[in-house]
Amino acid sequence: MIEDLGDALALKGDWTLPHYSALKRRTLASRDLASEKSLDLDQIGRLDTAGASLIVRLAGPETVLEALARTSLPEAQRALLRLVAESDVKPAGDNEPRQGLIHMLALIGERMSRLGRQHWLLAGFMGQTLATLFAIFPRPGRWRVTSFVAAVHDTGLNALPIVALLTFLVGAVVAFLGATVLENFGATIYTVNLVAFSFLREFGVLLAAILLAGRTASSFTAHIGAMKVNEELDAIRTLGLSPVELLVVPRVLALMVSLPILTFVGMMSGIVGGGLVCVLTLDIPLTQFVAIIHRDIALQHFVTGMSKAPVFAFLIAVIGCLEGFKVSGSARSVGEHTTSSVVQSIFMVILLDSIAALFFMEMGW
Repeated sequence: MIEDLGDALALKGDWTLPHYSALKRRTLASRDLASEKSLDLDQIGRLDTAGASLIVRLAGPETVLEALARTSLPEAQRALLRLVAESDVKPAGDNEPRQGLIHMLALIGERMSRLGRQHWLLAGFMGQTLATLFAIFPRPGRWRVTSFVAAVHDTGLNALPIVALLTFLVGAVVAFLGATVLENFGATIYTVNLVAFSFLREFGVLLAAILLAGRTASSFTAHIGAMKVNEELDAIRTLGLSPVELLVVPRVLALMVSLPILTFVGMMSGIVGGGLVCVLTLDIPLTQFVAIIHRDIALQHFVTGMSKAPVFAFLIAVIGCLEGFKVSGSARSVGEHTTSSVVQSIFMVILLDSIAALFFMEMGW
């Protein structure tokens, strides 16, 4: 109960969960008085967390902390009240609205710092993966052939239909758009060059890499993250095995094999889709379509597109595995890092592709 002593409020009896409803009503009725008076806690009987939270709500954390300095309660009850009161204390300035240029600059700085730490961690993980790869390469007994073959099947063979279908449709769309624009200049025949050039250099590898970033990187993150939540990674380390060697290296190698194959399939499917549009709607015979590609499209464009595939594959696999290792310990964390791995992989693929395009253009390749 709560008793008004004039200059203080005396709290009496048991402040425990069974009496919570009655205590809450009295607390709400006495809140105005408690804001102007001190607290006398000496007559409290039993106390638990529910009662302590009501006392803090009644008088405020600062008043409760002041009352604890002069009370004769047992140490356990004082510690409980102090813990609840301190957890309710808000740092100075938290209630002030943060606005204006300073807040915006602070937010930008915080995010740039977080981005820098993330890329620093990614660089370190890439180095660790390469070091492990070079360490086991001359030792065939440590190769994880079964894991490698299973990962190739999952990342490559199972992804072939969707990659082929998507690039086929995009090739048809590119041919339609190119023909629509070039028709105004009487240069419809150059639609063949547009389709072949774009898919050999850019679209084939880029579409395949983006699909794998969404499909495979998320799978890597979810798998490794679930293993971490279930403490399987700790079990692997307890057995004296390296999680990087056991889980990361086979996936990285598998993706570096799968993505070039998918890139080649994407290139061919895109050209077939564009060729179908040219044959059916632009009255360009199939023999002429093939002859133009053979005459005007150099082999270096195919090599340029294929050379990007292993780099993109390594980056996608490393990002997906790293985000899996960063999972904290809950299902929500698995979902957050899975989303993060997809976003990071797609962003890094597009960024590297744009840098590579500028580099090849300046080099005349």
